[in-house]
Amino acid sequence: MSTQPSRDRLWTWQRRWAPGIFLLPFLVLLAFFILYPLTQSLILSFYKTAGPGHRVFVGLENFRYLIGSDLAFDLAVINTTAFTALCLAIEIPLALGLAMLLNSRRLRWRGLFRFAFFASYLVGQVYAAVLFFQIFSEHGLINRGIGFVAGHSTPIPWLRNPNLVLPGILIAALWLTTGYAMIYLLAALQAVDRELYDAAEVDGAGRWESFWHITLPAIRPVLSYLILVGTILGFQLFELPYVLFQGPGPNGRGLTIVMYLFLMGFGTGDLGYASAIGWTLVIILLIVSLAQWRIWKFAVGGEA
Repeated sequence: MSTQPSRDRLWTWQRRWAPGIFLLPFLVLLAFFILYPLTQSLILSFYKTAGPGHRVFVGLENFRYLIGSDLAFDLAVINTTAFTALCLAIEIPLALGLAMLLNSRRLRWRGLFRFAFFASYLVGQVYAAVLFFQIFSEHGLINRGIGFVAGHSTPIPWLRNPNLVLPGILIAALWLTTGYAMIYLLAALQAVDRELYDAAEVDGAGRWESFWHITLPAIRPVLSYLILVGTILGFQLFELPYVLFQGPGPNGRGLTIVMYLFLMGFGTGDLGYASAIGWTLVIILLIVSLAQWRIWKFAVGGEA
């Protein structure tokens, strides 16, 4: 008779505390590996440091110099913005074209092509940089192909010409990421009800009308996601140009914001200034993402 109240108390205790106990490991990891480093980096951004053992409080001076006087940071922002904008402008239409091609009923070996296009994304930026370092070298595949077609053997200095730095990064990045975007768009296209296309065809709609009024509204959430994620990843670009050009590249044309953060933090030892660069990047990404959302919402006439 006395065991029933004990069981009731046990079940009451489990219902009250069991969710918290199950969440506790996640909360501990979140606090130690995310919240604590973020808080320390924010505090560190108000200091000037010379390695991890010496720091002096300077307030907002790091941010003032970064925004108003640091020409290297301005160059990194210009390079990163240009890469992100051009990469998205080429990648999204290219991935959509490939997805529509693979979504065709008449295409054979669809699974093979899908894997072939997506496989490049699995290798990572460092591998892609090493691969394209060999391709862009003076005796690499591209120069050999151009020499074979043009009939001369004068190599193009892809890795030493400042004007070819951005095209080189774009080629490597598009090879790496287009298949990733294609998979998402292909899944979105396959989710569109084909009866809508049949009904539009009966009503006399052409391919362009069907694409604009059926396909585009159906895949709009996926496009919005890809643009947002592509923007964030573009502004976080680091390994690909750093390994490809063994640093910022000729005339600093390969310098990105994250690369500049790395060079300031681990090259000069000023971790405070590097933290200021990191938080400035966070603000830039927040502003760009909100602007993208508003522009996309206005362009499509509905929620993004």
